[in-house]
Amino acid sequence: MNKKSGRVVVTGLGVVAPNAVGVSAFAKALQNGISGIRFEQQLADLNFGCQVAGTPQVTQEQIDKYLTPLQQRGFKASGMLYGIIAGKQAFEDAGLNVAPKESALEEFGIIFGTGQSGGEKFREAIHLIDDGKVRRLGSTSVIQTMSSGISAWLAGELGAGNMVTSNSSACSTGTEAMILGYERISAGKATQMLVGSTSDSGPYIWGGFDAMRILPTQYNDNPSSASRPFAADAAGFVPGSGAGAIMLESLESALARDATIYCEIIGGAVNAGGHRGDGSMTAPNGAAVQQVIKMSLKDANISSQEVDAINGHVTATGKDAYEVMNWSQALNRKGINFPMMNSFKSTIGHCLAAAGSIELVGSILQIHHQQIHKNNNLEQLHPEISSIVDPSKIPTETMEAQIDVLLKASFGFGDVNACVVLKRFVE
Repeated sequence: MNKKSGRVVVTGLGVVAPNAVGVSAFAKALQNGISGIRFEQQLADLNFGCQVAGTPQVTQEQIDKYLTPLQQRGFKASGMLYGIIAGKQAFEDAGLNVAPKESALEEFGIIFGTGQSGGEKFREAIHLIDDGKVRRLGSTSVIQTMSSGISAWLAGELGAGNMVTSNSSACSTGTEAMILGYERISAGKATQMLVGSTSDSGPYIWGGFDAMRILPTQYNDNPSSASRPFAADAAGFVPGSGAGAIMLESLESALARDATIYCEIIGGAVNAGGHRGDGSMTAPNGAAVQQVIKMSLKDANISSQEVDAINGHVTATGKDAYEVMNWSQALNRKGINFPMMNSFKSTIGHCLAAAGSIELVGSILQIHHQQIHKNNNLEQLHPEISSIVDPSKIPTETMEAQIDVLLKASFGFGDVNACVVLKRFVE
């Protein structure tokens, strides 16, 4: 862990989510429990068992705002599109200025992750190459399909001259990116870091999960009811996509330019279970999950009793109760003493590599507005969860709440984990 030299705050947010594009619209959607999960005709045509998904509804007007007509020619990478929009939104929200053409911003860097990029572009490329039409690929086919394409694109658009890279840790990608950016600023190696993650839409991203039979199949006629975190009748996660972006900044810099401060980051940790114990490529090692939570608290120098709220990974699968148990044991809290807890996946689905960053934007908004957003589709709490946590701690309606400390964690395929500690900013 890097030695800390200064406080780190959030000064900008951007989001492209299944239920909203833009921070203000996203906040209202979470507050009101508006679902972005819809029936997808393409999935039905391809004989998917699960024919519902969370695809952001990006308008042509929004695309035109962030990409020139020339940039849009041959552009098929949906994840990169989402990341460009969210990243630029966060940069604008922070009130920063794009670097002049002569020189890059040496104190500004980018860590923007992805799971895989440009599925549709890859498909087009394969067919063109097989047909002997390689020269029709276009000049942007490489950047649309390389994993670091999103961070490289944003760096060029904004003029980032510090560290620019893309991380990839499955469902933990976005939360891990925030921790990496936080550590870089805290160690005095950067002043501002744009962090986030993105994930493509479409059957070429979601097909493998459908083949694993871990997606719900009985809600094709009732999409908004399909994602059921914490529920006794949770039937599998709904695939989603999108991007979230967060501008991190040293407190000194934020105060000097009188920036809006959404919250403070006071700690975080990443680890892995190594596929040992009860962990595997697709299942979390409970001991490692508990350890990353404890490590994040230690890094933040706070006790578990100071935690007011949790935004869990909680995917609406058979592992929901196991996750809640691990939170309870790691924090040594249960019943009415358990923190407030929610999952945004009831309205946006599981956005895969983008999940952590989109949910971090929502978590930061909860602190900023001092609210706990509702959990949809929770008619009956899973009995194993209700044996650990008082049901009032997992609300079915959005409620006002004092949130000084919130933990956000993500647990990804590959048995990898990330947990960050967010705090209400007090100057």
